Amino acid sequence: MYRTALRNVLAHKGRLLMTALAVMLGTAFVAGTMVFSDTFGKAMRDSNSKSYSDVSVQIVDRAAGSGASAREKSEKSPATLTDATVQQLAALPGAAQARGLVSGFTGVADKSGNLIGQAWSAKGANFAPGPDGKDTRYPMAEGQGPKNAKEIALDRRTAEKGGYKVGDTVRVGSNGPVTEARLTGVFTTDDPVVNTGGTLTLFDRATAQQLLLEPGRYSGIVLTAKPGTTEDALLAEAKQKLPAGQQMDVETGQELKDDQQKMISQGTESMRTMLLAFAGISLFVGIFIIANTFTMLVAQRTKELALLRAIGASRKQVTRSVLIEALAIGTVSALAGLVSGVGIGAGLQSLVHSMDDGMPTASLVIKPLTVTVTLVVGVLVTVLSALLPAVRASRIAPVAAMSSGDQPSSQKSLVVRNSIGSVLTAGGGALIAYGASTGDSGGRMPVAIGALLALVGVFILLPLLSRPVIALAGPVLGKLAGTPGKLARQNAVRNPRRTASTAAALTIGLTLVSGLTVIGASVGSAVDKAVTSAMKADYLVSAANNMSLSEKLPAEIAKAPGVAASSPLTTVYWELNGSINAITGLNADTFDKLVSVKLTSGSTASVGKGQLLVDEDVAKKWHVTTGSTVKVTYPDETEGQLTVGGVYEKGGMLGPFMLANSEIVKHEPQPYLNNVLVKGANGETGALKQALKDATGANPVIEVKSKQDVRHDFSQTISFALNMMYGLLAMSVIVAILGVVNTLAMSVFERKREIGMLRAIGLDRGGIKRMVRLESVVISVFGAGIGLLLGCFMAWAINGTLKSTMAGLTTVLPYGQLLLFLGLAGVVGLVAAIWPARRASKLDILESIKTD
Repeated sequence: MYRTALRNVLAHKGRLLMTALAVMLGTAFVAGTMVFSDTFGKAMRDSNSKSYSDVSVQIVDRAAGSGASAREKSEKSPATLTDATVQQLAALPGAAQARGLVSGFTGVADKSGNLIGQAWSAKGANFAPGPDGKDTRYPMAEGQGPKNAKEIALDRRTAEKGGYKVGDTVRVGSNGPVTEARLTGVFTTDDPVVNTGGTLTLFDRATAQQLLLEPGRYSGIVLTAKPGTTEDALLAEAKQKLPAGQQMDVETGQELKDDQQKMISQGTESMRTMLLAFAGISLFVGIFIIANTFTMLVAQRTKELALLRAIGASRKQVTRSVLIEALAIGTVSALAGLVSGVGIGAGLQSLVHSMDDGMPTASLVIKPLTVTVTLVVGVLVTVLSALLPAVRASRIAPVAAMSSGDQPSSQKSLVVRNSIGSVLTAGGGALIAYGASTGDSGGRMPVAIGALLALVGVFILLPLLSRPVIALAGPVLGKLAGTPGKLARQNAVRNPRRTASTAAALTIGLTLVSGLTVIGASVGSAVDKAVTSAMKADYLVSAANNMSLSEKLPAEIAKAPGVAASSPLTTVYWELNGSINAITGLNADTFDKLVSVKLTSGSTASVGKGQLLVDEDVAKKWHVTTGSTVKVTYPDETEGQLTVGGVYEKGGMLGPFMLANSEIVKHEPQPYLNNVLVKGANGETGALKQALKDATGANPVIEVKSKQDVRHDFSQTISFALNMMYGLLAMSVIVAILGVVNTLAMSVFERKREIGMLRAIGLDRGGIKRMVRLESVVISVFGAGIGLLLGCFMAWAINGTLKSTMAGLTTVLPYGQLLLFLGLAGVVGLVAAIWPARRASKLDILESIKTD
């Protein structure tokens, strides 16, 4: 039996090729993901291993610099790390050295005025030389460190990207006017920001404090321990000198390294999990192909298996023979997948490096776990997929099978199958509907469980659905393609189980693709409404990386030619009715010119009277209406009351509370400045946009956006996420195509006699090709259509669970894209049928008719 099984593998290697490819692609995705994540993690760890080599203890002021949150920045806490603090810490018995660090956001413009690199990884710091004039953190490869406000130094990679050399004038910017300085030095560093592709600009200490913090203030202090003093001992000494109750993080160098390693591990693990999820989808799609292939092989070898039973083979032996075939295919395919996966891992590393040449690289890491998981997954998936066909093969009755090439399913089995499928689908649909009706995160678990049940139920019901659904295409196929079209429809429904298994692979892919597309369109529409519906202003001036703008900027913008009205959009965090809440501030005199809010009660004129506007959700939760009062605790700990001047529908970008800036600055002189809204005298014009850019000093990190620009930025973010998902799902679609090719090829072999008879009675080769192609298209469009319906339903349910967190979220169906997916499914069917159709048209008529 073992020799028979191996001979069967060799005899049917052509028919098993697509199955082997499906397993290989799925396992290659698994192996590639593990190789890439292990390699990328090692590269990141190696890159950051020296980042804290000279740090024994680090103290960081969380309320200072670019690391501070919007709330911490708005609170404007007093300086806690000063020169006096540095001197106190340097005098500790265990400290060999103490140096103050200044850190904050600083962007560098290239020679065209554009920002070099990404805003989130653009950093500025202070150059702190020792007595020898050198800073060990930043060894100069060329030139020297900056000594005054007109000098800067850049890391080597940034200088190369910008085309700068020592002596050139470089434009840099933070949140205020742009600064032009002479490049005095180019340095190398092991700073994590630079090692991961960011930019680093060095200023002298005084300039760094002036630009990034405030004079005399540090964002952090680093201590180096004396020989014989442990990091923990120095940490204990330092804590005694620091003021209590301040927002500071105090850690040893080892703790910093451990935190960094942990963060890298978590990041790579999250990435690995996401990629493996998509690899799992590909393997799941492959299960249908493998099961379908072995089912057809068993049907085609019915007489052979019956003969083996007749000469003494037991049911177990027949089952084992089929499983041995699967084991052989799974082993070979998994090995090929492992080799391909190593290539995929290398390719992914090259892709990431090409997208950002600052990202670190390392030699490929192939762990024993990767090899084991890939081989085990490949073999298990193949063998388990072939288990049911193997059991069916063992049940073939020797005598009955000698007269039939295929054993039809019993009526009882079909009734049981359809009953189970109906129960699962109905139960899953009910859970999904319930979860969607909750309108909050509490419905996500019912939706997830319901989606799983509904998917399984629909897959079970696909054979039942295939006949009536495909029958709808009958008249169209008959009119468009005549006899080949009618034959294609009949072939597609001849074996509903086979059609369902083939279509199921595409159903999975299209369910996910269409679901993501609908969710993306829905979220995009909601975000667009939330951001732009309340914006009457022509332009929004904001800083990259969501950082605060300079308090001097609104006045400069107001004086720009063509500006009719403007207002800083500020944020403060005050305690209202016993809880901390974000309040948005605008100028009362330009309120109605710049923003639009739909009031359910009250008036926007109340803003000018120092009254508070609240959204309807807050009003309902707090049981307040126009004229009610809200208890407020200001930053200086004084208490008061604010009168509610109006209630409005959810304000999107405006948040749940609005107050006049004139009222805010009474209690918080320097609130966090998010954006500046601008209305032009002549509306949105190129001249006004240029005037606003000039007013910001052409700062590369400050953006002037029209309403359409804001929409475009959000749509780009959503499109990028969707395109990434589409790319990851592409593997499962390719596997599904292989399934269609495999099924059609084997079906052609199975129907050789029928095809020969059709040729004999006058159907030409072109007609045979059309018949096979149309059959493929019908099956593909059937699977895709079911997938589109499922995907839209799932997306509607998921949107229902997001309503509480996203105002104005409704399900938007992008009909154009959905129809495009359906059309692409038809194209997939045509492409998949090229080889089987050609093969069918070339069959010899007499030889085909003589086929047993």
